[in-house]
Amino acid sequence: QVQLVESGGGLVQAGGSLRLSCAASGRTFSRYYMGWFRQAPGKEREIVAASNWNGDITYYRDSVNGRFTISRDNAKNTVYLQMNSLKVEDTAVYYCASAPVSVTIRGPYDFWGQGTQVTVSS
Repeated sequence: QVQLVESGGGLVQAGGSLRLSCAASGRTFSRYYMGWFRQAPGKEREIVAASNWNGDITYYRDSVNGRFTISRDNAKNTVYLQMNSLKVEDTAVYYCASAPVSVTIRGPYDFWGQGTQVTVSS
């Protein structure tokens, strides 16, 4: 029902910034929770940030709070993750996800993008 395509990943030095974008198509994502997740090698996938439909309710895991910002432009069917002050431990594949039927911002998330690699070097 929803197709998600992430972009914006890359290689940056610690302390740098990246802005990830997630373009949604197939169905409107207005009113859906949208989230960013990440998975580092050998580790479980974890939620990074999430947002309700208009961004007035957001969630950030403690390790990124204050450094990352999730935002969305529903007119463009796009959600963003601005990542500042990047740390080596932020290195992971980052996934965009949508939660069309979830009643909580934490999930479940049912539709996933292909992922984009973020590598932070020291």
